[in-house]
Amino acid sequence: MTGPIRLYMTMSLDGFVAGPDDRPGQELGRGGGRLFNWLDHRHGDGPSGQVYAEATATGALISGRRTFELAGRWGGDHHDGVPIHVLTHHIDPADTPPGSARFFTDVTAAAEEARAAAGDRAVMVHGAGAAQALLKAGQLDEIEVHLVPVLLGAGRRLFDGVGPAELELVRQLPDRDVLHLRYVVHH
Repeated sequence: MTGPIRLYMTMSLDGFVAGPDDRPGQELGRGGGRLFNWLDHRHGDGPSGQVYAEATATGALISGRRTFELAGRWGGDHHDGVPIHVLTHHIDPADTPPGSARFFTDVTAAAEEARAAAGDRAVMVHGAGAAQALLKAGQLDEIEVHLVPVLLGAGRRLFDGVGPAELELVRQLPDRDVLHLRYVVHH
């Protein structure tokens, strides 16, 4: 049995995953850092600690190219040496990604390889572009949204240009300044 491909994404109440003007040196955009205050509680035994532990127990990662680059390519290791599958529109043969990272232009191929690498563990997804591509290709199984009660007003939206999609709420874990919501995607 293989684990699910699951998006893990922190989002403002108005649907933004980064504030305006996200770029190198300001990776979360203006005001976007507020979205991640809940990580201050990741080492406790509360809901945020549980969610963080689950995320770091994943067996592979799929990321969008923009997220990969803004994160400094994670130095080639997102967590515990898991394989990193980076979705991109173009692969430059001279660009060798670090560590276990590999570039993919085919969403289905990236999903299949990530599932195989993860085995029975979940595959973590990072990045709005990767989430959108996987959802459109019918490869995203679950969505875990860490909903933060803040309105950013502008920035990078998580679900621009996707849908319709049917979701089933399967878990909700409230914690300080965040509500962790998990949905199963029905394709």
